[in-house]
Amino acid sequence: MQPFNGNEEEQFRRVYLDYNATTPVEPEVIEAITEALREAWGNPSSSYRPGQKAKEIISQSRESIGKMVGGCSDDIIFMSGGTEANNFVFHTAVKYFWDTYRKAKIHGKEEGPVEMGGALPHIITSNVEHDSINLVAEQLVKEGKREVTFVPVSKVTARVEVEDVMSAIRPNTCLISIMLANNETGVLMPIAEISKRVQALSKKRGAPRILLHTDAAQAVGKLQVDTKELGVDYLTIVGHKFYAPRIGALYVKGPGVTTPVYPLFFGGGQERNFRPGTENTPMIAGLGKAAELVHRNLERYENGMRETCEYLEQRLEEVFGKEKLHFNSHFSGSKRLPNTCNVSFLGVHLQGRKVLSLCHRLLASVGAACHSDQGDSPSPILLNCGIPPSVAANALRLSVGRGTTKGDVDVVIEDLRAAVQQLEGLS
Repeated sequence: MQPFNGNEEEQFRRVYLDYNATTPVEPEVIEAITEALREAWGNPSSSYRPGQKAKEIISQSRESIGKMVGGCSDDIIFMSGGTEANNFVFHTAVKYFWDTYRKAKIHGKEEGPVEMGGALPHIITSNVEHDSINLVAEQLVKEGKREVTFVPVSKVTARVEVEDVMSAIRPNTCLISIMLANNETGVLMPIAEISKRVQALSKKRGAPRILLHTDAAQAVGKLQVDTKELGVDYLTIVGHKFYAPRIGALYVKGPGVTTPVYPLFFGGGQERNFRPGTENTPMIAGLGKAAELVHRNLERYENGMRETCEYLEQRLEEVFGKEKLHFNSHFSGSKRLPNTCNVSFLGVHLQGRKVLSLCHRLLASVGAACHSDQGDSPSPILLNCGIPPSVAANALRLSVGRGTTKGDVDVVIEDLRAAVQQLEGLS
């Protein structure tokens, strides 16, 4: 799929390589949304046919999303997007901590955080998270509502190392939230290993157990995401990262039974009172269809993106030479997303934004879209991964999509060659 091409002549064709920022909506997903708008316009809580049709669509979508991430339909709670889902998890973890604290006091038990008197709930996350995790944590620290440890990633692997997470755990730790795949480097985090270690520790120490969350926004739709293998309690799903509309969902393992859920909102009882508000049936229909496509075609999607991304890196090396490039997505011993190439052109005048400003065909970014107002400042994510400031300032994040072709890559390479030559001519 090549958005932006339209009926443009070949010489003016644009090539979009910013799929980690957002994806276009698949035609089948658009059809599902359109059908829901036309046939399922009723309130899902009503008894007449348009309402019941809406309820059926929502149920089917919930089932499709559950299958996509290795869970069941009851584990899925619809959200407005990833930001709400991540905030929901942090809110729940703190509420759970204090609830457990109060119950222990009532029963006269002095165990876990209770013996620490006024200790605040403690959360562990990494220093390379998306802002919907990072800024929530920072704000709640400012408000004096919790303690947070930002575990630094390794400068060698760009991953959070399991032992560093375990070393950060305190008696009052109530949540560990580590992303599954980084949105700028594409590096995969060792979530399954962390989960195994933490679950073993939780059994020994008693209540409150340490809740485990991963923001899987960048991983879903690009590689296999199985909540059972990952061993997490919560997993964030973001539709516009896998060719769905801008809506999201939160996987919760046995919500309200096995895993605590404390709603952010109160209202009409929808979503089993976990997330009330009249359901956005058309967008939910689109999310469900996109999940169905991922469940059916993931191997093809993943292999296609990996082949195209490898070709992109090969062509970069052929045209510019290894000595002219630094791949900010290559780290020793780490696996990464199949579609992500973060690269810097080495040179004084080759800052990423300058290169992109001279590209006539390439549509890409220098990093996360939420950091687009930082000017030429190096990405904090790359700096935290050990990339030198002068290299990080030159970074381009090139992320391919399902329909990106080798021909598209060739167009991009020529565009980049012309831009780099123009900037080097200024020196």
